[in-house]
Amino acid sequence: MKKTALILALACAMLAAPAMFAQAPAADAPPENGAAHGQRMIQHRLAYMTTVLTLTTAQQTQVKNVLTAAVTNGASTHGSMKTAHDSLKTAIHANDAAGMEQAATTIGNLMAQEELARAKTEAAIYQLLTPEQQTKMAALESEGHRGGPGRGPGGPGL
Repeated sequence: MKKTALILALACAMLAAPAMFAQAPAADAPPENGAAHGQRMIQHRLAYMTTVLTLTTAQQTQVKNVLTAAVTNGASTHGSMKTAHDSLKTAIHANDAAGMEQAATTIGNLMAQEELARAKTEAAIYQLLTPEQQTKMAALESEGHRGGPGRGPGGPGL
C-alpha cells in the first residue's frame, strides 16, 4: 500500500513538473525596451478607452496618433530625467550641496514638463470625444480613473 502511494506521488510530481516550469519567466529573455513598452501601453489604453467610451474607428485612429506623439515626445524627457537622477546621486555621494540643488531643480523642472505634456495629451484626447463621451470621461476621472490604465505614479502618462 505504501509502495503504491509512493509511486502515485512520484507520478503526480512528474506530471506537474512541466506545468510548474512552464510558468517561470525565461531568465535569458531580453528586457522590454522603451519603444516596445510605450507601444504596449498605447494599445492597452486605447483598448480601455474603446471599451469604456465606445470609441469609433476614426476616434481610435486619432487617439492612437495623439498617444504615439506623446510617447515619442516623452522619450527625450525620460532620458534627461535619468541623467538628472544620476547627477543627484553623484552629488549626494560627494556631499556636493550645490550639485544636489542643481540636480533637484532640474528634476523639478523636468517633472513640470512631464505634467504639462500629460495635460496637453489629455486635452487633445478630450477634444476628440463626443459630448456624451466627455461626460463619461469626466465621471471616470472623478472616480479616480484619470484616463485609464498606464496612468499612475512614475507612469508613462498615457
